[in-house]
Amino acid sequence: MSTETPAATPSPTTIDIGIGGMTCASCVMRVEKALKKVPGVDSATVNLATESARIAVHDAGMEARLRRAVRDAGYEPLAPSAAIDAVDASPWAGFGPVGIGLALCAPLVLPMVGDLFGKDWMLPAFWQFLLATPVQFVLGARFYKAGWHALLARSGNMDLLVALGTTAGWALSMWLWLTAPDHSAHGMPNMEPHLYFEGSAVVVTLVLLGKWLEARAKRQTTAAIRALHSLRPDTAHLMGRDGEVDVPVAEVLVGDKIVVKPGERFPVDGTLLEGRTQVDESMLTGEPLPVAKDVGAKLTGGSINGEGRVVLEVRAVGVDTVLSSIIRLVEDAQAAKAPIQRLVDQVSAVFVPVVLVIALATLLGWYFTGHSFEVALIHAVAVLVIACPCALGLATPAAIMAGTGVAAKFGILIKDAQALEVAHTVNVVAFDKTGTLTVGQPRLTALVPVGLTNDEALALAAALQSGSEHPLARAVLQAAKDKALTVTAPTDVQAVAGRGTQGKVGGQTLLLGSLRWMAELGVDMAPVAAQAADLQMGGATVSAMAEQQSGGVKLLALLAFADEPKPGAREALATLKARGIQTVMISGDNRGAAEAMAKRLGLDANDVLAEVLPGDKAAKVAALKAGGKVVAMVGDGVNDAPALAAADVGMAVANPNGGGTDVAMHAAGITLMRGDPLLVAAALDISRRTVSKIRQNLFWAFAYNAAGIPLAALGYLSPVVAGAAMALSSVSVMTNALLLKRWTPEQGDK
Repeated sequence: MSTETPAATPSPTTIDIGIGGMTCASCVMRVEKALKKVPGVDSATVNLATESARIAVHDAGMEARLRRAVRDAGYEPLAPSAAIDAVDASPWAGFGPVGIGLALCAPLVLPMVGDLFGKDWMLPAFWQFLLATPVQFVLGARFYKAGWHALLARSGNMDLLVALGTTAGWALSMWLWLTAPDHSAHGMPNMEPHLYFEGSAVVVTLVLLGKWLEARAKRQTTAAIRALHSLRPDTAHLMGRDGEVDVPVAEVLVGDKIVVKPGERFPVDGTLLEGRTQVDESMLTGEPLPVAKDVGAKLTGGSINGEGRVVLEVRAVGVDTVLSSIIRLVEDAQAAKAPIQRLVDQVSAVFVPVVLVIALATLLGWYFTGHSFEVALIHAVAVLVIACPCALGLATPAAIMAGTGVAAKFGILIKDAQALEVAHTVNVVAFDKTGTLTVGQPRLTALVPVGLTNDEALALAAALQSGSEHPLARAVLQAAKDKALTVTAPTDVQAVAGRGTQGKVGGQTLLLGSLRWMAELGVDMAPVAAQAADLQMGGATVSAMAEQQSGGVKLLALLAFADEPKPGAREALATLKARGIQTVMISGDNRGAAEAMAKRLGLDANDVLAEVLPGDKAAKVAALKAGGKVVAMVGDGVNDAPALAAADVGMAVANPNGGGTDVAMHAAGITLMRGDPLLVAAALDISRRTVSKIRQNLFWAFAYNAAGIPLAALGYLSPVVAGAAMALSSVSVMTNALLLKRWTPEQGDK
């Protein structure tokens, strides 16, 4: 029997490609289908609003084949961020073709105005032909090109419908003109036939106008990403062997020393080596107030230096910086498809063929009920024009881009569209206590020695904890530092998961940890039992230190720690409760201490899950979900990651000093870039508002087609009116989505 281990399947690699030429939901479906046919593609998602595709593949070297597939499908492969990076010199950029179309159409539409006043301003057929033909075949060439590619791919799109409809109107006008009888030969004035050149030309121009307005709106939805990209300085002041020299940021390496002058942006992430300053980190946290920084403080690339000249040591460059992570999270969210988009995709797959059938049925229905072919064709053209699925393709991505963009502005990073869509249904929010609802920097508030002096007990505890980064260990060390005690280096230190620390100090084997651990070890706690109970009832976290001896484990001291609620934590919990959302606090503290903190936060004892080991948090979240609840978990550290992943929506609270934030961010669907608990309510609010916009957009997109197609088929809409309505539908969807840019967290928390 073979013992060979099968080769591990390589994890998929993500490739982003910009796509030019897409106009509607059918285009999206066609590009996705073309990409998925390429061997080696795991999945492909195309976004109409960002004009980009995200493809998961197992071979990073197949980008050229993917680009060829896009081109073969009739679209233009572009740089991944082409739509985002495009900066127009003027808000009127791209209006040229639209302006020409409007100028050529004006003389054609003028007779309609004359009819209102009883004037006959109809142009001769030859002049109508001269004005309409350039609009049809020069300005409208894009529709023919894209429609032709759609036909080759045996599919349809908006361009095909526009091309077919307007060409039919233009061709009918040519036929009526060329076959009109010459009355002048019989001594009668030559009557101009009624032509439809103006209808076809106006429809083409209105569609171009709608696409131009749509493009302007798209640029506003990508403003958040462009703003983040603009935070990256191009150069850095490097301290080299020849003194201070300016170098491109791309050449900066980890470990380099960088000078940042007052008012400049930090080019990379680093640690402050020299100087003191105030830093504007609003781009990172959404908090407008500057933050004081001293030697040893963490500095984030993109934030703005205040009044001091400082020197920093580089600790992250390129894609590893916090700013790059933020950009990547926002881009991922805006490129992703929300689950609700599946309905749109299903409709888009059959939409154009169904419309073509309806148009044909309209043509035959009117013709065989005794109407002229001319009338039948005009009604069929109206069906083709009004049915363009532009609004359908923009409804969801436009709202997601606007919602995630404005959320990022206020320090709420939404990682994926699914988290955005689910968050508004949350009815239970579970908070990790330490560092999330509390400051997370406990102080040593009481020390009860047994057989030792106070200073002796504190020195031993500090020595044992000197290598630990645990918040309680830092509190012990700070207390020893305040008393200027000498701290001995420990040996053989081991962390006992969920219980405490053990090690040797000066020949003594010491253990410091929870009272539960002491009980498991058989430590006699009777001498301090009453004091421990009093401290716990007061809300303190109580630990004990003991010594391992030949005859057992002997108690040396009792230590009590207290934390403080974060500013705004009580208000945040009250806001959630006012919205009918249950709030739960998960804590590793004993029940007395946990309930005491809960009381300060305005929580009921029933909403406290106490004495929960780090590894059991995920199980507690699963238990909350088991009752049919939609659960959001809010946490800030490595040990919260399993619970964040287990929740319906995970919210990671970023820690400016690191400490597990990256792990939590990867596990969570939403990251709160500052530790303000009020952001939880704000995140749920922007989710609700964004999903509401998606539903509004989809309703109007579907309702527009559901009402417009029958009206056109029944002869109530002319091709010109249908073209105007079609253009208006796309613009209205984009405008409705852009209303999200007016959102602020304060509105959500009132």
